[in-house]
Amino acid sequence: MTSPRIVLFGATGFTGRLTTEALLACGARPVLAGRDPARLEALASSLPVELPTAVADVSRPATLRRIVEPGGVLISTVGPFARWGEPAVEAAIEAGGVYLDSTGEPTFIRRIFQRYGPAAAASGATLLTAFGYDYVPGNLAADLALRKAGSAAVRVDVGYFMQGDMLRRASAGTRASALGMVLEPMYGFREGRILREHGRTRIFSVNGRRRPALSVGASEHFALPRTHAGLREVNVYLGWFGALTKAAGALARATPFIAAIPGAKRVTEAVADRVIHTAGRDASPEPSGEGISIQVVAEAFDRDGERLTAIELHGGDPYDFTARLLAWGAITAGTSGVDAQGAVGPAEGFGLEALVRGCAQAGLHAVA
Repeated sequence: MTSPRIVLFGATGFTGRLTTEALLACGARPVLAGRDPARLEALASSLPVELPTAVADVSRPATLRRIVEPGGVLISTVGPFARWGEPAVEAAIEAGGVYLDSTGEPTFIRRIFQRYGPAAAASGATLLTAFGYDYVPGNLAADLALRKAGSAAVRVDVGYFMQGDMLRRASAGTRASALGMVLEPMYGFREGRILREHGRTRIFSVNGRRRPALSVGASEHFALPRTHAGLREVNVYLGWFGALTKAAGALARATPFIAAIPGAKRVTEAVADRVIHTAGRDASPEPSGEGISIQVVAEAFDRDGERLTAIELHGGDPYDFTARLLAWGAITAGTSGVDAQGAVGPAEGFGLEALVRGCAQAGLHAVA
């Protein structure tokens, strides 16, 4: 019996190219898909092995549906996902396949779980959104912390941090996605349900240092409560802003009012389009260099707010990690299958022990 083929949609973009290399390094032979045939051929001709290509464009959804075989695996790295991501999701659902993406956009993540999850479950498809640095490390750290804490844990806080000059490292797609998120509503999981929130901040201890962080919507809010029945609160924070965290929190609290201004959303979309057009959608950011690394912390608490346990994970460059993890997930799904259908979290899809191995293979490890 042959394994389902892997289609990589967005192969000519920065993350797509890295994912192509990661798949090849693991022995996979994906179909390279994108909207520009010339760029696809240029990418294919630069590789050490011959790979098939397929033209697919989000403006013509039928082109995506044609290339996803029944039960196949589809990786999407085409962002901003809130604007361009849905045709790939719909193609995977129609095919009853496995879908993975590299998004970090809270609005799109919520859409996957709430809008597309039921349809995916009905068709036998599995949707693994945010399957990279955003937000697999936090899911893993939280799962490990909650397992260690046991049934007394009712709350988990996750913090994402980075060392190095990420502003230079960020790709045009990442910058455009971040701009698109500016006016979108954030959310958390409290009192056993998803609630809208803006601008919550807190301090974490990371590698012995005090680091401030700002709350953000993520896949942990949907995935963790499904595998930990006693969980009543999930908080996810980004610690990228340093001394500007308080100012970023104030801006986040003001976003509902800014978003209500007529034309505000169109302005941010226009700026995002300009970022992509100026840099080129397929432009490479600055090389990673030394010193770029990721740190993720998860802390579990009991009903009285007493911290029960903490898990800290460290890894390397976030783009390299995302590419290697997408490759691992796609290959594992194609060869061994997945454990659940619908929109699922990473541990729910592959099992916690397998996810630990996959993240370690991608360079993420626990620290003492």
